[in-house]
Amino acid sequence: MVKSVMNPRVFWGASLIVGLLLAVAVAAPGASDRVFQAAQGWVIGAFGWFYVAAVAGFLFVVLGLAFSSTGRLKLGPDDSEPDFPYASWLAMLFAAGMGIGLMYFAVAEPVQHYAAPPEAAPGTFAAAREAMVITFVHWGVHAWAVYAVVGLSLAFFAHRKGLPLTLRSGLYPLLGRRIHGPIGDAVDIFAIWGTLFGIATSLGLGVAQINSGLAYLVGLPSNPAVQVGLIVVVMGAAMVSVLTGLDRGVRRLSELNLALAVCLMAFVLAVGPTGFLLKALVQNFGLYLDHFFVRTFNLYAYEPRGWMANWTLFYWAWWIAWSPFVGMFIARISRGRTVREFVVGVLLVPTGFTFLWMTVFGNTAISLDMGGAAGAISQAVTSDLSTALFRFFEFLPGAAITSTLAVLLVAVFFVTSADSGSLVIDTIASGGAEETPRWQRVYWCSLEGGAAALLLLAGGLGALQAATLVAALPFALIMIVLCVGLVRQMNADVKGVAVGREAPALRVRLAQILSPPRKAEIERQIAEEGAPALRDVGAALEAEGLPGLHVAFAEDEARLDVGPTGGEAAGRFVYRLTPEARPLPAYSHLEAPDGRRTREWRLIARVEPRGLRRDVTGLSRRQLVNDVLEQLADWRGAGPGPR
Repeated sequence: MVKSVMNPRVFWGASLIVGLLLAVAVAAPGASDRVFQAAQGWVIGAFGWFYVAAVAGFLFVVLGLAFSSTGRLKLGPDDSEPDFPYASWLAMLFAAGMGIGLMYFAVAEPVQHYAAPPEAAPGTFAAAREAMVITFVHWGVHAWAVYAVVGLSLAFFAHRKGLPLTLRSGLYPLLGRRIHGPIGDAVDIFAIWGTLFGIATSLGLGVAQINSGLAYLVGLPSNPAVQVGLIVVVMGAAMVSVLTGLDRGVRRLSELNLALAVCLMAFVLAVGPTGFLLKALVQNFGLYLDHFFVRTFNLYAYEPRGWMANWTLFYWAWWIAWSPFVGMFIARISRGRTVREFVVGVLLVPTGFTFLWMTVFGNTAISLDMGGAAGAISQAVTSDLSTALFRFFEFLPGAAITSTLAVLLVAVFFVTSADSGSLVIDTIASGGAEETPRWQRVYWCSLEGGAAALLLLAGGLGALQAATLVAALPFALIMIVLCVGLVRQMNADVKGVAVGREAPALRVRLAQILSPPRKAEIERQIAEEGAPALRDVGAALEAEGLPGLHVAFAEDEARLDVGPTGGEAAGRFVYRLTPEARPLPAYSHLEAPDGRRTREWRLIARVEPRGLRRDVTGLSRRQLVNDVLEQLADWRGAGPGPR
């Protein structure tokens, strides 16, 4: 019997929708292309203002969460440590986020803006400056802020609150247990097909560039049949990677990716106009900061032009459409990081590398096009974007070596996008499970490759890309809801922590030191704070109606008992509150006159099966609820509890 770990409604529902959309795109590529392109034009024209406002809002929300009191919250229990070293973490989120796009557009986009800028005269120094500012805006912190919203929401609710690692979990503060019903299923299905088709279109771009590189190097024909063959070969490598798991396959390939990218960039920097590039990097960054707010909110409302819809609005919609994939992936690899560390890492580190990358390739290409190339690179970009990078290498030493390295880099980016995408989709389809049968990962990986191949043969990549961008509109609304829930829940956590263990009120602490609690006071705390807190958690668990979960609350001894129905007692989660006496230190000023030592009483929380013993004297009902939830999350993640 084939073993499966899935949410059947999401798994098969998403598969059905993917199949139907593929059938339409393959059966009638021309008609579907016209319909989706028209829909895309209408959405961007009518809601372009909304995309601009939403992306700006996402950026300010994540910055606010990072640099306010919520920034110290951990994406996991307070004592958790990051799952991956910092360098590996950065390599993985960079490779998943923009790998193929950086290779495809590193030369093409700056040269396109230089040849046809929105404001400056084409082909001038002013056009070159404007081209780099626009490129920085499109590939800078705005894009990563979109990813950060989804990633931060999922990481917070999954790793810290113990909810499934699926998109629906971010809606929990607003929808409660309804996320486990049809609404949650619809959100997860939407995320799966958007992710799968977004990856398929990017794979189509990547394989076209690989084909162009091989045509340049060995004369391989450039046509859809060859590209389908390349998809089969590269997806075979992706399946091997996805079967080895996140820690080995995806991590190692991401690190290889970053190393190859640095080598290629260092070579272009060394043989190109090095001094000019270093000066250009500083000036580009200064111009980016100078134009930051203008470009963030610019819509050319007073002087409408089609450039805005074709570029900035297109990019904003594209990043939103990609955010379930990249956000889910960076959430999965970010357990143990603080909110501040997450936001700073996600926003600034990949953006800094991207700025350096775009300057090295973009400014070198513009410099060559204005000089020795005499417009040849601009012509290559205009005729076929996939050949632009290799035409660019012809004007530098060692063109064969750099072109070979570029093909290898695109191929590895291809593999990392496919395998990380498969892991993400499988996680969503399985209800947040991180360990699933191999056939499920292979299934999604095969579906990605099959979708890319079918669309290449049918010529339907453009239609699917347009459909993905149209889908970005409703998902932008979902992201706004994620922001509201995230801000609300994080602020609640901060208040609970600030009043509780990290910063107790001075008066309460002094009272505990100078006047140790008596047994009656501890019993009163159990009755008024402890038992109601455990009852609240138990009632919430029962209300969720999680299958196979048994919850028992014993008020006479303030004990919460949680575990799989029929499970062994040794593996169950037990949180018990008990009073415990201990003698005061010798020679205490509270010692009785006759020499008898007085005793103080403490409220002790005993947590099984970890054997943890915690002093929770003085904590309020709300603080005790938070403590129980943290211990429950640890048990669920590490123990034999429900999966």
